[in-house]
Amino acid sequence: MPRFLMHINHVETLDLSNNIIQGTIPQWIWEMWDDSLTQLNLSNNMFTHMQLTSYLLAYSRLDSLDLSSNRLQGQAPMPKLLKTVLDYSNNRFSSIMPNFTAYLSQTVYLKLSRNNISGHIPHSVCDASNLSVLDLSYNNFGGLIPSCLIEGRSLAVLNLRENHFEGTLSDNVSDHCILLAIDLHGNNIQGQLPRSLSNCANLGLLDIGNNRMVDTFPFWLGRLSDLHIIVLGSNRFYGSLTYPTRDRKSREYFSKLQIIDIASNNFSGNLDPQWFERFTSMMAKFNDTGHILSHQTYYRDYHDTVAITYKGQYVTFEEVFTTLTAIDFSNNALEGDIPESVGSLVSLHILNMSHNAFKGRIPAQIGEMRQLESLDLSWNKLSGEIPQELTNLIFLSTLNLSGNRLDGRIPQSRQFATFENNSYEGNTGLCGPPLIKPCGNSSNPNEVQVNTSRDHVDIILFLFVGVGFGVRFTADSLPFMSNGTIATFLLLISVAAPKQMRKYQTQPSMYNPEWKITTELSPAVKLGFE
Repeated sequence: MPRFLMHINHVETLDLSNNIIQGTIPQWIWEMWDDSLTQLNLSNNMFTHMQLTSYLLAYSRLDSLDLSSNRLQGQAPMPKLLKTVLDYSNNRFSSIMPNFTAYLSQTVYLKLSRNNISGHIPHSVCDASNLSVLDLSYNNFGGLIPSCLIEGRSLAVLNLRENHFEGTLSDNVSDHCILLAIDLHGNNIQGQLPRSLSNCANLGLLDIGNNRMVDTFPFWLGRLSDLHIIVLGSNRFYGSLTYPTRDRKSREYFSKLQIIDIASNNFSGNLDPQWFERFTSMMAKFNDTGHILSHQTYYRDYHDTVAITYKGQYVTFEEVFTTLTAIDFSNNALEGDIPESVGSLVSLHILNMSHNAFKGRIPAQIGEMRQLESLDLSWNKLSGEIPQELTNLIFLSTLNLSGNRLDGRIPQSRQFATFENNSYEGNTGLCGPPLIKPCGNSSNPNEVQVNTSRDHVDIILFLFVGVGFGVRFTADSLPFMSNGTIATFLLLISVAAPKQMRKYQTQPSMYNPEWKITTELSPAVKLGFE
């Protein structure tokens, strides 16, 4: 800590964030300016300890304390009369005062995420009537979740992600619920999803993934007009995904939804085509990069976080843009045809419907989803050929069609020329690159059309090059030339258009060229012009 600060008599705001200051936060920093300092920000440094005679900071005027993203250890100290913001996130604190919530009567924003703090949340947290944001995620807290946190009378953001909370959730959510985000992902919560959450009219994020919830699909959440993200994955939800009769006429259900994850549950039956017809926010064509989903608080924005399977990897997005769209229905028991209406989701980036029992053909309409980056339809019972329309997906970087019953020739143009064998494994009827299995002499109509096009290129190329400058030259074919002239020709590069499609079916190209330039020496080089 710079010692010259000790000689400054009056400081209201001290911001030393985003430096490389190491060592200990000294005792004098807590004793100086006790009648003037209101904001202290030491975040994003390398502090490891704090010199304190007590675990209570006695400031009477301190309004904001941000020590996030350091290496602080031991017990987290509590400001006695903090008024607005306390951020201790991304440190190595291992404990906190058992009654720490008793000091939060004026606190609006409390963030202790990504530490190693254990224990229970004391019921006195219900007395923190000004608390708007509570983030205790990625710790070792356990026990029951105080009912007041779910009831939403004053809290706007509740993030208890990746802890050890258990029990059931209170079903006494206030009629005046103001909750904007609920993230309980990765705990041991049981029971049903409280129906009274429908009172949270402005709820934008609900993530209860990776718990032990047992319930049917909460169609009633569709009435929440601001719901952007819903994650129910890795629970024990069950039953059909067919819309209830009373809700089938409403077109407003889930209209703003951009991410839905119901993977690894026990949903079964046919997939109602209305599912995709309701996701109107995924049908919009964006012309910009969108903006970050966040919730405005008194002091700062709080950014939503979500973890989804992205391009085959489980990825956590610390900031979620409004343009990020994803559907994950994988690892259930869904069956029947994949609805053609999925093709209307032209702004969807991620589609995962793997490990179900879908049958029939891959909808050609998926080729209209031009923003798609990741498509996983593996381990179903899909049959027929891979639609040629899928080659229109020019942003597609991850494709998995393995473990189905597909047959025919694998498309070769655009992105399909970049995918490897594992994209198609287990489909014994498929042939052509990148698989070793050849397709034989039979061609589908699409390939015949390509052959005709390439033959046309052969003729044009030959005429363009001119008579006498074809595939290769020999001395016998050029009797009118002297040896020196022949040598000159032999140093030229021959241009050869493809003569047979088989030559290219074993050499996939990202750009799928309609002709090929080759360099080869004529046998006439043996005349002695080496």
